[in-house]
Amino acid sequence: MHYGSIFAPQLFAGKVIVVTGGGSGIGRCVAHELAALGAHVVLVGRKLEKLQKVADEIAADGGEASCQVCDIRQEDAVKETVAAVMVANGRIDGLVNNAGGQFLTPLEAISAKGWEAVVNTNLTGGFLMARECYVQAMAKTGGAIVNIVADMWGSMPGMGHSGAARAGMVSLTETAALEWAAKGVRVNAVAPGYIASSGMDNYPVEVGPMLREMAKTVPAGRFGTEAETAAGIVFLLSPAASFISGTTLRIDGARPQARMGFPMRVPDAVVQARDAVKPFNGFHRAIVPKVFQV
Repeated sequence: MHYGSIFAPQLFAGKVIVVTGGGSGIGRCVAHELAALGAHVVLVGRKLEKLQKVADEIAADGGEASCQVCDIRQEDAVKETVAAVMVANGRIDGLVNNAGGQFLTPLEAISAKGWEAVVNTNLTGGFLMARECYVQAMAKTGGAIVNIVADMWGSMPGMGHSGAARAGMVSLTETAALEWAAKGVRVNAVAPGYIASSGMDNYPVEVGPMLREMAKTVPAGRFGTEAETAAGIVFLLSPAASFISGTTLRIDGARPQARMGFPMRVPDAVVQARDAVKPFNGFHRAIVPKVFQV
C-alpha cells in the first residue's frame, strides 16, 4: 500500500523539504505524504531512532528521506543542522515547523523552567529553524514555510504556556510573510484542532475519558485525522498556494465557533450525505492513538 494523497503525483519532485518533529504524529504523516509526492524529506528531531524508523518506512514505500538529529531550541545546533542539510542536498525548498509539545498544568502551577521549556519548543525553536532556512537557503532561491500552531483562538486554559507560544507563532508567521516576500518566500501557519494523533498518547492516562468526550464539542461531530492536517500543510507548500502568505489555516471542524446555548449534535450531513463530511485518511500507515483503543 502507498499513501493515498489527493494531490498530483510527483508534485514535489526534485524538492527538498525539512520536517521538524518528523518522528511521530502529524510530522510523520506529512513526511510520508511529501515523500509520496516526490520530495526528499529531511526528518529533524531529538531522537535518531524515531526519525530512522520513519525514514525506513518511507524508503520501504519507495520514497526518499534522511535524518538530522537536532534540538531546535539550541541556536548553534539549528545553524549546524541547516548547514548539514545544505551540504547534503544543495537546497531547501520547504520547511514544516511541526516540532512542539506541552503539558497540562494550570497557570499558578507552571514554573519558570516549565514555561521556558514550552515556549522555547513551540516558538523559539520554530523561529530559529525558519530564520536559518531563510538565511542559508531560501533568501537565494525562494521557498515555502508552514508553521504548525494550535486551536488557541479562545486561549488554552490548562496549557497557558502553549497558548502564549502558539499565538506568538501566528504573529511571527505574519511578520515573516511580510519581511521575506521580496525574496520569494511564503510563510503560513496551520492550526490543527482536535486531531486523533499519537501526540495524545503523551498525556496522562487519567485524562483519557476527557479526551474521548472532546469530540462532542466539535460541530463537525468528530476528531480530525492526521491526513486531513497533512493535506492542508501540503497545499500551503504547493504552487497552488503561490499567492497565499501570512495566513493561518484552521483545520478544526469549526470547533472555536462552539457556543454555550447552541445545540450541539452530530450534523445531519453525517447521516444524509456521508461522503461530504466523512473523515479523509489517505495515510496507509496511520496508527490509532492508544486513548481511542478502548
